[in-house]
Amino acid sequence: MTLPRRDFIKALGAGLVLSQLPACAGNPKTRAPADDWALADDIVRNTQLPSFAERDFPITDFGAVPGGKVLNSDAIAAAIAACVAAGGGRVRVPQGRFLTGAIHLKSNVNLHLDEGAVLVFSPNPDHYLPAVFTRWEGMEMMGLSPLIYAYGQSNIAVTGQGILDGGADDNTWWPWKGPHPEGHWRQDPVAQTQKAARDQLQQEVLAGTDPRTRLHGKGSFLRPAFIQPYLCQKVLIEGVTLVNSPFWLLHPVLCQSVTVRGVTCRSHGPNNDGCDPECCDHVVIEGCTFDTGDDCIAIKSGRNEDGRRVGQACRNLVVRNCDMKDGHGGLVLGSEISGGVYNVFLDNCRMDSPELERAFRIKTNARRGGTIEGIRIRNLQVGQVQDAISINFFYEEGQQGRFLPQVRDIHIDNLVVRSAQRAFYLRGFASAPIEGVTLSNCRIDKVAAPSVLENVGKLELNNVRVAGKVVSATELEAL
Repeated sequence: MTLPRRDFIKALGAGLVLSQLPACAGNPKTRAPADDWALADDIVRNTQLPSFAERDFPITDFGAVPGGKVLNSDAIAAAIAACVAAGGGRVRVPQGRFLTGAIHLKSNVNLHLDEGAVLVFSPNPDHYLPAVFTRWEGMEMMGLSPLIYAYGQSNIAVTGQGILDGGADDNTWWPWKGPHPEGHWRQDPVAQTQKAARDQLQQEVLAGTDPRTRLHGKGSFLRPAFIQPYLCQKVLIEGVTLVNSPFWLLHPVLCQSVTVRGVTCRSHGPNNDGCDPECCDHVVIEGCTFDTGDDCIAIKSGRNEDGRRVGQACRNLVVRNCDMKDGHGGLVLGSEISGGVYNVFLDNCRMDSPELERAFRIKTNARRGGTIEGIRIRNLQVGQVQDAISINFFYEEGQQGRFLPQVRDIHIDNLVVRSAQRAFYLRGFASAPIEGVTLSNCRIDKVAAPSVLENVGKLELNNVRVAGKVVSATELEAL
């Protein structure tokens, strides 16, 4: 399978030819239930890892100066260029604190942070120019470069035991969010926030303008993502710790074969999602810790007209052995989900925090639409959470649109929740009910309020205990 838009990539001079991955996506409804977790094993096996030549290019050999005072963008770019010219290898960041602007990865380069290394990213927007082709909240545009960016590259990685510090705080980057109920950051005047540019970008998407003419660089106040590989294949992010992100932390877009392993995401600013695979195929997220200001993992496939125009679902994802702490949701699908999501597997994960709002969440509406199908969750241990299971078609615009979501074929097995405000919050449309949610061998020990069930076509409970009692779907609203 080849990702779409090859002509567009060639027009930009990338000349990217994506590899063929073994076909194992399919329609989940064509599989027997016994095949589900065998498919998860296939996804892991067929997610290709990058490999690199055993050559090191320490950034200090190219003029990088530690101490966090000297901007080292040119030295890091020179090290990457030398690595590419030699046929690939590791660009090493040694122990020390190094200040930089945007870093653009190239094929066959592994950006490696030694233990004790800290890459600190400048909060100056000028250091993320010129503008690059990117996505912001599922919408395509020309914007500030992500802090670490790659476009149309293959065989790339960010690895090591070091720290990536995005440089955001209550006085830099985060105030661009503007007034917000959660706003602990400094409140700038309206002219210094994202609202005007965000509204304009949404209108440009609605009008179907050429994304390359949507210019939202300096002065638009649209915060850049931390790490964004775009139209890449064989991507590895391993071992590093990310803190103080301006916006979403890990945001692979239209990528094939992405592995996120042993990464710590710890950042509590606005829209600080941990990992947001968007329109990707074959993604493995394992052994990671998420402690974030927004969703821990949010799977996406484009927003509204842009998502439908590109027409690329996010499919074949495995999340396993991860810890989720603070966040709006542990595993979330949406809300930028217009291209659909298929074949998502969550296995053996732990979630626990008084600040964790939902364990599993789907958020969409009649503007987003999208088909969500083939979701499998097992062996999920949850301590404290507000809503255990949330599927909401009334997110933001709600019914104000003509693209009805379709949510079906969701199976959850061996979910244990110690304490929840509500067990279920399920709100479908009368014209598009939620279909085919099955829970088996699950336990929610304590609930404070009854569940909310609206327009749920089929909810099947097999050996499900809520507050010590085996319950049927019809009993939930009374608990």
